[in-house]
Amino acid sequence: MRRLVMAAAAGVAALSMMSVSPASAASYGEDRSEIEDLMNRYLFAMDWRDAEAYAATFTEDGVLDYGGGLEKGRPAIAGMINGLKAREAKARAEDKSGLRRATTRHFVTNLVLTINGDTAVARAYWMSVSNAKDRASAAVSAYGHYEDTLAKRNGKWLFTSRKILNEALERRASGEVNPAR
Repeated sequence: MRRLVMAAAAGVAALSMMSVSPASAASYGEDRSEIEDLMNRYLFAMDWRDAEAYAATFTEDGVLDYGGGLEKGRPAIAGMINGLKAREAKARAEDKSGLRRATTRHFVTNLVLTINGDTAVARAYWMSVSNAKDRASAAVSAYGHYEDTLAKRNGKWLFTSRKILNEALERRASGEVNPAR
């Protein structure tokens, strides 16, 4: 019995020394889960060229900084996805090879997240896996990391800015400094 009381006392002492209260720990877990969901919805929208869903992961005035340039606001961000979709449709229409179309899927991992109330800063790795038209096997086609700022608007987490660094593009490669510090 004495060991049980001592263990309970040690647990209470440890909790009181933590900078995160149980209530804020639950809130952090919920916010983190919602942000992870946002990142995954972003990638599904990207891979299926769903411009409306993709743009909806950003605030109305959100900024996307990527290899193709800088897009500001949901209409411009959606326009970027619609442009990709149109170029791909044109290429498919012109392709007379009879081979299946190449497909790319994106993945996000290693999320480092700092939440401060209704704002957050996130860093995460991403990679894309693609198959060539002439074979079904896949390979990593590109990789890099995201540098994000987020805001909770009307109870929903959204990107206020997303910078995409891409190690396959020299001008978009990461630097020597750990981005998650």
